[in-house]
Formats: sequence, structure tokens, C-alpha cells
Amino acid sequence: MRIRTLPTLVAALALLGTGVVPAAVAATPSEDAGSLPTQVVEQQDGTHATAAGKRVVGYFTEWGVYDRNYHVKNIKTSGSAAKLTNIVYAFGNTTGGRCTMGDSYAAYDKAYDAAGSVDGVADTWDTGALRGNFNQLRKLKKEFPNIKVVWSFGGWTWSGGFTEAAKNPAAFAESCHALVEDPRWADVFDGIDIDWEYPNACGLSCDTSGPNAFNNVISALRTKFGSSALVTAAITADGTNGGKIDATDYATAAQKLDWIMPMTYDYFGAFAAQGPTAPHSPLTSYNGIPTAGFYSDAAIQKLKSKGVPASKLLLGIGFYGRGWTGVTQAAPGGSATGAAPGKYEAGIEDYKLISTRCPSTGTVGGTAYAFCNGQWWGYDTPATIRSKMSYANQQSLGGAFFWELSGDTSNGELITAVKTIG
Repeated sequence: MRIRTLPTLVAALALLGTGVVPAAVAATPSEDAGSLPTQVVEQQDGTHATAAGKRVVGYFTEWGVYDRNYHVKNIKTSGSAAKLTNIVYAFGNTTGGRCTMGDSYAAYDKAYDAAGSVDGVADTWDTGALRGNFNQLRKLKKEFPNIKVVWSFGGWTWSGGFTEAAKNPAAFAESCHALVEDPRWADVFDGIDIDWEYPNACGLSCDTSGPNAFNNVISALRTKFGSSALVTAAITADGTNGGKIDATDYATAAQKLDWIMPMTYDYFGAFAAQGPTAPHSPLTSYNGIPTAGFYSDAAIQKLKSKGVPASKLLLGIGFYGRGWTGVTQAAPGGSATGAAPGKYEAGIEDYKLISTRCPSTGTVGGTAYAFCNGQWWGYDTPATIRSKMSYANQQSLGGAFFWELSGDTSNGELITAVKTIG
């Protein structure tokens, strides 16, 4: 997923523009991973549009209950719950090559009063009672049985343990199954997601486990979890020749996975403090793009060419912008003096905040950008997301996923765009 600290086409293609930083055959994937019914939604003008792809998958961050004051109940009150097919709960750790708990207090001990609870019922302090995010997710699933939840392990910060896991995939899978299927919350989760950044390549740390390591880990997980559970993965979206996609055999692993999420965002940002300015999640290339192959369509086409089925690929959408300050030109490609200020982290701002503070002034590479008060931001809007969903349908992708739920407006402006095409 995107760099973070804790608890710190044809018409569509024409709209879009840029670049990634950072991201024995086992049992058959579950029946739940197969074709979902195509849903029809009514637009405000009375016409109908089909839902984009098959899946609408949203990340919920464990630490968001602190800094963002975003809770499971917000998924319901924003209207997002009715639109989701899946929630990815992020993140569990990979300490010592094993699946381990991230923040146990937020996960299953934090008490919610009646006002903060999904069903209006306060948590109790009975011995053994489940509380926290897990209990809220249990309540959400009861009210919205359309939602399946997977627990994601790794991410940018916690991927280091995968190198050790690759040395003994069976033991890793055993530990993951024991944690995900713990009797206290086994009903909360429908499977596991692996967010290894990055196998046989470098993220926060470098891995040299070889091109088969990822498949070995996924195979062990599928064997342990069985055919009825979801086993999914978030992977790099580096579409360059000789890049991170080329470093790993994702196609063989795809045979055991229910879906794959290439992280088609964070291509560019103020981690390059002086620029050039470029939108962080371009769908297509454009004149002046800083790095060839750093755009969503490049990753999708590379993965398809390697044999990853389109139906298992989900297009990634960022519910946030990345920006610079000290910029003097409105068009992409300008120089900067550093990261623009953000509420939670310099250079990053949630859509719900940046869309009003610095509204979009143009589009490039199929995504939007904004220039205001010496700041330059790239982010997706409802209009560019609808174009990306059109692209996803044209490419026969399995749907879309997004990072992450708290970045949306209180009425679910962006997830509504993900759910439908105009």
C-alpha cells in the first residue's frame, strides 16, 4: 500500500495521464471468487449503468480509529457498506516470519459505547467478550451480509518478515491460519490477504528470496486455508521493463489467488521533493511523464501478458492526493521546494479535505490535478474514477479496490463513483 507510518480506454484513456514508488498446485480458489451477479444501478437521470467489474474492495486501517477518528460505524453511515463486496482489514504484522497481531487494543479490546457502535449496542466488559474493530466488523457483516472481510498482513511498514516466511512457507501459513481463525473472531474474517512489498525486490527493505518465493507462500496459504476461504494479494504496479513485476512469478501464484490488487497509485509524489510534479495515479502515459511504465495501464497489460487472468485483477484507486509546495506552474512537470502540508502527513491529503481546499484545475493521464497557492496536487475525482471504471470494464477486470475508506467524503462520494460508471 502507500508509504505510511503507523499510528503515525478509448474515451477513458483519453482522459487519463502518469506514475510507482512505492509496491504442488493447491486447492482451487473459493466459489466466492467466481462471477458475481452484474448489478444494475439507477442514475439520477433515470438511466441505468452496470456496476464496474465484479468487486468493490475497500481498505479499512486499524490505526484509523486514532488519528482519523474513523470507525467501522462510518462505513455504514457514509453509505459505503451497501456498495462494498469486500473489506481488507489492514494490517497484521509478519514478525519472525509468522503472522502476528498489529494493535490488539484497536483490534479486539477497545470498547465502543452505544453511539459509536454499528448496531447501537454498547460493548460489555464480560470476560471473553469481543470488542474493538473486530466486534464492530462482526456487527457490520450481520447487517450487510454482502460484505466479506479479509485480514491483510504486511504492507509497506511490516513486510520485512516475509523474507523469513519464505524460508518455511508451511509454518508461516500455519501461524496465519491460527491467528485469522482464532475462535474469538473466526466468524469476522473470510480469508487472508498478503501485502508483500516486495518479493525478490526492494521496498522498505530488500528481499532476495527468488522469483518463486511468493508463489510458495501463497501455495502454502491456499493449502492451509482450503478452497472455501479467500486468499488474496496486493502487489506491485511497477510496469517498467525489468521492474518489480518482472522480479516475481505472479502468474503461477494467481492460480491459487481469488483476486490480485496491483497498487496502481503512489507512482509519483513529494518523496521526490523537488519534483517534477506528476499525478500519483495516472491511468495512462502522457507527454512528459517522469518515468516510463509508471502508470496503471502499463501494470495491467504487463500482468495480463504474463498470464495473470484479467478477471482476477482489480484496478487500484487512491482516495487521497499527493502534493508539492513551492510550485510556480499549473501544468504537470514543474519544479517544487518540498512536500505540501497535509493534515496527517506532509505531501499527502485525504480526498475529503484536498478536494475542497484545492479543487481540481485539470486532468492528465486519466486523473486529475490541482494548482493553488503555490501547491500542486494530483488526485482522483468522481469523474476520473468513473472513467477508470469504464477502463476496468473494457479490460474485463474483476473490479476495483481503493486505499482507503477514511479518505472519502462523509456521504461516500468516491465509492459511489467506483460502484457505477456514467
